[in-house]
Amino acid sequence: MTASYKIVIKRSADRKLRAIPGPNLGRVITRIRGLATHPRPPGSEKLSEQERYRIRQGEYRIIHAVDEALQTVEVVKVGHRREVYRR
Repeated sequence: MTASYKIVIKRSADRKLRAIPGPNLGRVITRIRGLATHPRPPGSEKLSEQERYRIRQGEYRIIHAVDEALQTVEVVKVGHRREVYRR
């Protein structure tokens, strides 16, 4: 039995998500929904010096944090790979 995590998307990440073009948007949303059952899916990487993880979906990256105590996954950033790591 796997626990289901609640997905929380930060407002800034939501804005970036809405800017993703057509077919890519559907794939990214499907990937985010998958975090509810697998918050650290195969292929995810822990970011150095942060309690955040990165998953890839084509040219896009999804940066998220997992809170085991509250059973939540917070999507912090979503964006194209050349932009998502910039501060």
